[in-house]
Amino acid sequence: MGIQSRNTTIGDFDMPRPVTPLNDSQIKKAKPKEKDCVFSDGGGLQLRIRASSGSKLWNFNYLHPVTKKRMNMGLGMYPEVSLKKARSLAEEARAKVAEGIDPKLSRDESIRTQRTEQESTLRKVAEDWFETKKTKVTDDYADDIWRSLELHVFPDLGKKPINEITAPMFIQVLKPIEKSGRLETVKRVIQRVNEIMVFATNTGVIQANPLAGVKAAFQSPKKQHLPTIGKDELPVFLDKLQNTSVSKVTRHLIKWQLLTMVRPSEAAGARWEEIERLDNGEVNWIIPAERMKKRRQHIVPLPTQAIKVLDKMKEISGNREHIFISMKNPNTHVNSQTANMAIRRMDYKDKLVSHGLRALASTILNEEGKDPDLIESALAHTDPNQIRSAYNRSQYLERRRELMQWWGDYLDNAVRAGI
Repeated sequence: MGIQSRNTTIGDFDMPRPVTPLNDSQIKKAKPKEKDCVFSDGGGLQLRIRASSGSKLWNFNYLHPVTKKRMNMGLGMYPEVSLKKARSLAEEARAKVAEGIDPKLSRDESIRTQRTEQESTLRKVAEDWFETKKTKVTDDYADDIWRSLELHVFPDLGKKPINEITAPMFIQVLKPIEKSGRLETVKRVIQRVNEIMVFATNTGVIQANPLAGVKAAFQSPKKQHLPTIGKDELPVFLDKLQNTSVSKVTRHLIKWQLLTMVRPSEAAGARWEEIERLDNGEVNWIIPAERMKKRRQHIVPLPTQAIKVLDKMKEISGNREHIFISMKNPNTHVNSQTANMAIRRMDYKDKLVSHGLRALASTILNEEGKDPDLIESALAHTDPNQIRSAYNRSQYLERRRELMQWWGDYLDNAVRAGI
C-alpha cells in the first residue's frame, strides 16, 4: 500500500516527500482500521478510509493560492469514482491552484450556478418579473399579460430552464398563432417574453437574451385604427343605446365612458371612493395612478350629465365598492369588455368598439375648435403639469370642466337629434 506523504515547507515552497502511487488492487484490498487512515497517491490526491463505515473517500489536499492554508476538497467515493477518475479530478484542481483559483470554491460556485439554472424555469423567472411589472400597469392590463403567457407560452416552455430556451424553439411555439392570422397576439407575446429575458439577464440568471431578434421571423401586423363612428352617426347610436335591451348597469356604463372619455377598463373599475363632491356642487372623479395606463392620477371634472349617471347608479350600487357592479358578483365590477359586447348587440360589430368612443370624442372636440391641450389632457394623454398653458392648476381644471360640460351638452343635443 502507498504511504501517506508528509510535507516539508522551505520558504514559500511546499516540498512533498516521494510517494508510491496507489493501484486498484491495493485499494480494493484495503480494510478499515480502528482509526480513519489516509493514503497518498501523490500530487495532493489522498484516499481516506473511514473506521466507522469502511467507506473509501477521495480527497484533494492543497495549499490555498491566496491564504496559503492547507485545504481539503472531496472528490467522491471509491469505487463510484475510480482511481483513474480521481487522478483526473485532482489534476484539474491542481491546474486551478496554479492559476491562483481556489478549486473547491470554484466547484461550489459552479454547482450553485447549475442548480440555479435548473430551478430557474421560464415560468419561475416570469413570476419574479411579473411581481414588478404588475406595479407599473393597470390591473386589467396585468391580467391580460399573464393570461397571454399562460395561454401561449407556459404550456410548451413554462417548465423549461430559461437558459435552455433558444430562438428556434420559441419561434416554433408562436408559428401556429401566426398561421391563424393573430399577428397582434404574436407581437404582444414576443414583447412580453423579451421583457422576461431582459429581466433574467439583468438579474444574472442568463448571460444574454437569445430572443432579441425573433420578431424578424414573423409577419408584422398591419396598423389598424380602432373602429369608431362619425359624428353624424352619433344620434342614431345614442338612440339605440337608450332602446336596446341591455341591463341598466351596462347602459349607464357606456354613457359614463362616453361622457368621461376614459378607457374601458378605467370606466368599468370606477369606485365610489374615487368620487369627490365639492361644497359648490361640482363633482370630480379622481382616478388613482395605479388604475391609469400611464400610472398618473387623472382628474375628470364631471359634467351634469355624468353626475346624473352617478345618481342613477347610486340606487343600484350605492352600498357597494364599485359603481358599475357585476350582476354575477356584486362585490366586484363589470368586465372591461362588457361595453364592447353590448355595442356588438346594437349591430355595431366591426363598426365601433368601446375604446373607439374616445376617438369619437377627440374627433368632434378637435373639429369644433376646442383647445388641443385641453383635449389631450381630458384623454389622459398628457400630464397637466406639462401643459403649454399660462393657467395655474386650478384654473386649468376649471377650463377642463368647461370643456367636459360642453361635451355633455353636445351629447344631449345629439340625443334630441336622434329622437
